[in-house]
Amino acid sequence: MRRVKMQRFCEKYALFATVGIFVVLCIFAAAHAEQAPAASDLDERVSRYLNDARGTWTDLNVPHEDGKILHDLIIKANFRNILEIGTSTGHSTIWLAWAAAKTGGRVTTIEIDRERRETALKNFKAAGLSRYIDSRLGDAHKIVPSLAGPFDFVFCDADKEWYLQYFLDLKPKLTANACYTAHNVLRDGGGGAAGFMSYVKKDPGFHTSIIPGSGEGISVSCRTGK
Repeated sequence: MRRVKMQRFCEKYALFATVGIFVVLCIFAAAHAEQAPAASDLDERVSRYLNDARGTWTDLNVPHEDGKILHDLIIKANFRNILEIGTSTGHSTIWLAWAAAKTGGRVTTIEIDRERRETALKNFKAAGLSRYIDSRLGDAHKIVPSLAGPFDFVFCDADKEWYLQYFLDLKPKLTANACYTAHNVLRDGGGGAAGFMSYVKKDPGFHTSIIPGSGEGISVSCRTGK
């Protein structure tokens, strides 16, 4: 009798367990089904926003071509901890954050001008990317040394005479596979990017190349492990 009761109990338990597993699988499938359209919707929203605003960016924002280069670099290496020095009104930040949304990352961006930052915050919201961006208002000369890191991708597009110092401040905070990028290295005009490039090209711990892009030039310095 006990054996029969135990058998019935096991059969009932097995039924409940099967139903439970089925419910869990259904919940997982539903959640997965909801995530895909959300990602697709975000891509469509950001793409439409960038295309509609193309050619309208002022305040020394990067050209469309250069923003896409930054986006693709992050996607290719799956970078997640991203730092930007020089937000302006947010064009490059949107490209960086769009990539971060795909890699599961986040962008910390620094801007010294209050009005430009306020405009950038509105642009982030319009693009649907605010949740992926930590916007800091202040002097990057002071903020950068205080950042804990680590970072696996940096984009520098601020005061050229401080390019080298930014790199020196961040070098210890870069991960083993990090890439450090800087804008306007082909059209420096004697503003300081040349000195930065001379230094970083000789650093044995990094391999540096230049992507022409729009013609402004983006330097890409990636750790070599040396």
